[in-house]
Amino acid sequence: MTKSNRLLLTWISFFSYGLTGALVIVTGMVMGNIAAYFGLPVSSMSNTFTFLNTGILVAIFLNAWLMEVIPLKRQLIFGFVLMVLAVLGLMFSKSISVFSLCMFVLGVVSGITMSIGTFLITHLYEGRQRGSRLLFTDSFFSMAGMIFPVVAGILLARSIGWYWVYACIGVLYVAIFVLTLMADFPILGKKGQSEHHVVAKEKWGVGVLFLSVAALCYILGQLGFIQWVPEYVTKTFNLDINQAGSLVGDFWLSYMIGMWVFSFVLRFFDLQRIVTLLTLLATAAMYLFISTTNPAHLAYAIMALGFVSSAIYTTIITLGSLQTKVASPKLVNFILTCGTVGTMLTFVVTGPIVAKDGAHAALATANGLYFVVFVMCLLLGFVTKHKLHDHK
Repeated sequence: MTKSNRLLLTWISFFSYGLTGALVIVTGMVMGNIAAYFGLPVSSMSNTFTFLNTGILVAIFLNAWLMEVIPLKRQLIFGFVLMVLAVLGLMFSKSISVFSLCMFVLGVVSGITMSIGTFLITHLYEGRQRGSRLLFTDSFFSMAGMIFPVVAGILLARSIGWYWVYACIGVLYVAIFVLTLMADFPILGKKGQSEHHVVAKEKWGVGVLFLSVAALCYILGQLGFIQWVPEYVTKTFNLDINQAGSLVGDFWLSYMIGMWVFSFVLRFFDLQRIVTLLTLLATAAMYLFISTTNPAHLAYAIMALGFVSSAIYTTIITLGSLQTKVASPKLVNFILTCGTVGTMLTFVVTGPIVAKDGAHAALATANGLYFVVFVMCLLLGFVTKHKLHDHK
């Protein structure tokens, strides 16, 4: 593989995470406007966004096998067509059924690109370089989370239609589409299947169970928190939508900076010990955010939360890849799928909580989920195999 082609594939991975981050994170910003557009209560509207998360889950789950049947390049080109159709459907239809279908299609597109992006990084890079690259790739998720809530806040404050937010997000797939046309992709098939078969014979161990639960609870907790922050701060502290968007942007800015910092720092620490410490600090930072009564403290708490939690998910995936002697793409995809289940459950779990007890209760639930992640990472220390398989 040439250096230029490796670079093209790496940037496709970067933008694939950015696309998923943008689609998932702006939900909290646009939900109120979309609910008003369709004349529905916010709690009911949140359930509709489950179609987006379900589409992501279905695509990631199935693509572990479909990548060996349908060429990666063809999948990404087809995804571009679906993206265009979905955005047009959002812009020109006033049916809640069509909206739900479009959300599902956007989820499928996002899941396809994210699963391909994760595979490309694990395929192109080895050992600890893989963990570092995954961490940097995941930073594009947070970068999108920093940029697009601000974009959404600006558009909504100027009474521009909420669907233009999704049109702006579509620009990311335009970049993926252009890079896809220029790049040559790895060919999967019988050779890939035989390699996967060898890996599958090696037992994963109970550590994978702890990591899978941690991945699910972490994503569910993170998204359950960040999606309801705008609702919480506007109702509790009377902040406007721009200020709420800035808080969400602050979280993802510090999250992105944290990823860059930890991509270097993690090389000098044991992964299981550092992720256990980070989950404990993240749990404490989230508690400070939801317990403060001073709006001036919100920005400090949410930035601290973003920074210390930035390396958790990617470290969980990296630890998963090190639980077997030969890194298994299916094992990595399994943990990624568990995280995506957390994404799908975001509004299924938090929607009824908000409807009954308000946004603060949803944030408290997210805080409890972060504590579960800490417990899982702590228990992992007794059974982990990463020290045996850490290919330096």
